[in-house]
Amino acid sequence: MQVTVNGVPAELTGDVTVADLVAERAGGHDRVAVARNGDVVPRSSWAQTRLVDGDALEVLAPTAGG
Repeated sequence: MQVTVNGVPAELTGDVTVADLVAERAGGHDRVAVARNGDVVPRSSWAQTRLVDGDALEVLAPTAGG
């Protein structure tokens, strides 16, 4: 399936959840937020939220600095 992650097209295979995507793309970082098609996905729903062809995702992590 074709999705967009942080503005970049990505090809995913199989049944992928938001939790799978975070584990693969963000190293399982525990301080990330995910939006799917403009809506924030609560962390408690990551494992149940399946991605579908055409989804647009933003995976955001805080950075330190000033």
